Amino acid sequence: MNCKACGKEISDGSSNCPSCGEVAAGQDAGAINLYAMAFIAIPPVVIAYILLQYRPEHMGAMELAGMVLTVVGIAMLTLARYQLGNSFSVTPQARRLVTNGIYAYIRNPVYVFSAIGLSGLALYVDKPRYLLGLLILIPMQVMRARAEGRVLEEKFGDEYRQYKAKTWM
Repeated sequence: MNCKACGKEISDGSSNCPSCGEVAAGQDAGAINLYAMAFIAIPPVVIAYILLQYRPEHMGAMELAGMVLTVVGIAMLTLARYQLGNSFSVTPQARRLVTNGIYAYIRNPVYVFSAIGLSGLALYVDKPRYLLGLLILIPMQVMRARAEGRVLEEKFGDEYRQYKAKTWM
């Protein structure tokens, strides 16, 4: 089957055109594939389990702040992944330029909110030394964000550059 937007061939079973990112004919534009759904649903379930399994004996200010950061960070991460939909991928790919919702303000909310959520989790379980892991995680996320930015700029050109100019991170 060929893409209605650009005419390129779309392999059977694919929900998006690999060239332009348009939803394939017969596919629901709002439908999220199983792969993307797993990456949306699994983190909040795992974090909820950890929060319940490792409840502190005493809920002090650090633990309370950690719980709030974890819940807000993971909730926003989940929302960002949902808004990304089928454009989510483990490797840098340019399926479509997502500029709505949280992405209207932050180019890489998945990275930002995962760092916030993990920071909160370290405080919640009373292991602030785990925050040192951010010294590894954040540079890795910055490198990934730059790689993704290059791919998006190559595919979307001025549209991406304008988007980049009005958003953070």
